[in-house]
Amino acid sequence: MLKIQDLTITTNKGRVLLKDFSFVLNDNDKIALIGEEGNGKSTILKIIAGIDVSSYVSHEGQIIADGRIAYLPQTLDEEDLRKDVASFISDELEYGRLYSCAAGMKVDVTPLLERKMYTLSGGERVKISLLKILYQQPDMLLLDEPTNDLDLKTLIWLEEFIRNTDLPMIFISHDETLLENCAEGILHLEQLKRKTESHITFSGTDYRTYRKYRSDFIDKNNMIARKEKAEFNKQMEKWRKIYQRVDHEQKTISRQDPHGGFLLKKKMHSVKAQGRQLEEKEKNLTKKYEPEEAIDIFFEHVDINPGKEILRLHLPELTVDEKILAENIDLTVFGNDKICIIGDNGSGKSTLIKMIAETLLQRDDINAGYMPQNYWEVMDYDISPVDYLWDGYSIREKGKIQSYLGALKFTTEEMSHAIRELSEGQKCKILMVKMILDGNDVLILDEPTRNLSPLSNPRIRQILNEYEGCIISVSHDRKYIEEVADKVYELDEDGLKLLM
Repeated sequence: MLKIQDLTITTNKGRVLLKDFSFVLNDNDKIALIGEEGNGKSTILKIIAGIDVSSYVSHEGQIIADGRIAYLPQTLDEEDLRKDVASFISDELEYGRLYSCAAGMKVDVTPLLERKMYTLSGGERVKISLLKILYQQPDMLLLDEPTNDLDLKTLIWLEEFIRNTDLPMIFISHDETLLENCAEGILHLEQLKRKTESHITFSGTDYRTYRKYRSDFIDKNNMIARKEKAEFNKQMEKWRKIYQRVDHEQKTISRQDPHGGFLLKKKMHSVKAQGRQLEEKEKNLTKKYEPEEAIDIFFEHVDINPGKEILRLHLPELTVDEKILAENIDLTVFGNDKICIIGDNGSGKSTLIKMIAETLLQRDDINAGYMPQNYWEVMDYDISPVDYLWDGYSIREKGKIQSYLGALKFTTEEMSHAIRELSEGQKCKILMVKMILDGNDVLILDEPTRNLSPLSNPRIRQILNEYEGCIISVSHDRKYIEEVADKVYELDEDGLKLLM
């Protein structure tokens, strides 16, 4: 159906994203493309789809498609957002075909046809965008982060769609539950050795099996690497003692013993040859495998009274542009509560948590930190990560900041880039470092895991689970809700309802 031969992708700055990649997408395949932020996953899909990416990468190799490819982008451009739904789907809409596609997708499209695309919720946009590409009757699908702006109901709908469609597809998603429920094969794109070596792995297994296989492989590889290194160090220590002894004997032998000197010189020649052999042996030792997603940061201890009242909110109405989204919102939060607010797209979750942030950030009796969905609200994109994090700290803190960024696998070059050049996941990690450096005892988080890779997310969830302060958050991430939140509220037009 789709054949990729020797695909190599290189950024215009010379970094190799993919090298000599060959792959075949067969009928009914549901393949997940995973990897860390900024590794080129979206670029691969665009190249396969025939989209021009020459402004930032070059590529060579062959892509042979036996049929029509349909591509679902991460975001819509301004021109598409201004269209009404009907004209967005097609300039010459055949309603019979449209309603047939919509019925197969279990989407009620009729009430939406005259609405502008920009007025739709994130979930509605994804449904309509999928309907558009299915209306074109493709033979295969490429889906680029369809889960980013979906509420829980639409996530479940999307899972059913992926499982039930007969069309083969390659899809990118950060949602681990969706990966576990839908992926039948894994393409894992990595940038190893501080992003100097490109590597891609294909596993014809489900996501859970791949994660276990990968974890077992890393553990076994690193155990072998430790044993080989320990054995090598013993051999080196033994060699050094021999070398030092022979060297000492050479320096102290009497000139009246030329035969003994000749023998020691011959022996030293042999010892040096053994040293060169050991140097060659060291090059071939099993190397420790350091996963690209390895994250070695954590929050320091924060001292907050569990009984301290962090928030007591009563909001008669939650409005946006004079539209009432919810009424009679009541929320009380104490010292070490970890709460998560869920709800349908458009219910006002981000509006509510922004109001909470504006209130708590002004308080002197707590030290609150805020991560909005749109990072530009709190970050200057024109400065580097180091300069952003360094603001307000002494010169002595610069090394600590660089150490934190290094632990998050930022290269030296990326630490000095303008923030706008980095991926959304990297921007999220910068905000995490800021919260750690600032010693925040209250975290206000709007979709904290939405831009992080499925391989990084488990560690981020662990860090937030172990955090000793208070968390007030919004999320659709089912793993986050299960592992981090101890109270879950649902927001609807009637206010907040405690679910657990």
